[in-house]
This record gives sequence, structure tokens and C-alpha cells, in this order.
Amino acid sequence: MADTVELRGLPFPLSASHADVFRHDDQAGLVTATAPGHTDFYVNPAGADSADAETVVNAPTLLGLPPAGDFQFSARITVDFRSQYDAGVLMVWFDERTWGKFCFEFSPAGEPMVVSVVTRGVSDDANAFTVADRSIWLRVSRIDRVYAYHASTDGTTWQLIRVFTLGDQVSEHRIGFEAQSPTGDGCTVTFTDIRFVPDRLAELRDGS
Repeated sequence: MADTVELRGLPFPLSASHADVFRHDDQAGLVTATAPGHTDFYVNPAGADSADAETVVNAPTLLGLPPAGDFQFSARITVDFRSQYDAGVLMVWFDERTWGKFCFEFSPAGEPMVVSVVTRGVSDDANAFTVADRSIWLRVSRIDRVYAYHASTDGTTWQLIRVFTLGDQVSEHRIGFEAQSPTGDGCTVTFTDIRFVPDRLAELRDGS
């Protein structure tokens, strides 16, 4: 895969952080990623002496700079979950200490789960709900300087998961895809139904 990628339906190019991780098929309208083992984006809020998860910022990303203004960016994410915290992710990125992850992740209980992580210096971590299937639709919307995360089990009805900001420098925020396998030896993530709509979200709470 070339370092710079253009996907049908996305009005901006994407750049891959790692060679040979992401593949795309424009005819099929999909992106696949094979996450290497022990990869993640997480800045431990408890510091280096904590017994909790260590700080890791090495997961592969495929990111690009969207056009100015409001938008809705979504995809259906399918993960061949193997190990705890394996995930496919939609990402908003500014720098290594300022980013937001919207994850379809394998929970410690062995269940697929919608999870969000927002990092502003250090990371938080919020679980939303478990999913019976191994696929979910996730959407990132920008409204002025605010981002909203919505999830859907059918691609039609959306549930608000989170609203947050990464600061005023929205013109420098990149968006795209990430794949991770923090505790395992890798996983494969497939992104389909990829859409970018340069429209303002009409209703923040119900996602319509």
C-alpha cells in the first residue's frame, strides 16, 4: 500500500503510519488492517508507577486532514477478536498527547464492546455497551469545535456515546482508522460502508 491513499467517498487523502498494515479495495469499498501484536494508543493517567496498563502510543493509523467545517464520518467495523483489548477504531488525532479513539473492542469479559478514549495529556477510558455480533457501525461527527461519537447496531438508528473537544485547533485535526492488539499477537480489522458527509449533524442526542 502506498504511503498516501485515496479512498472513494473520502474527499481527502490518507497517510499510513506503518507500511504493509492497511490494504484497501475501492471496488469493494473496504479497508483492512492487520494490527501487530502489543500495539495501542493509551497514556496512563496514573503515571509510570501504576500497576495498570502502561503508556503505549504505537498502533498503526491511516489518517488524513478533512475539509474545514462540520462533517459526519462513519464506517462499519468488523474485528476477528482474539485477545483482550483487540480493537478496530475510528480516530481523531492532533498529536501524541491529544487524540480521541472510538473503539470496537474486546472486553476483559470476552465480549465485543463499544469503548471511547479521549486523551488530553493523559487518557480516560469509558465503556458504553456490549454487542452480540462482531460488527458495529461507528460515527464521528464534528460540530464547530466539538466532536460527537455515535454507535449503531444496524447502521440506521444511532446512540450517542460521547461529546468532547480536543481544543480550538480543529483545522489541524486529522481523522481516519486505527487497529490495535495491546495484549495479544495481532488481529484483523475490516472497515466497510465508509462514508464522509460534509453536513452538520441535525440532532446531537438522537444522532439524526
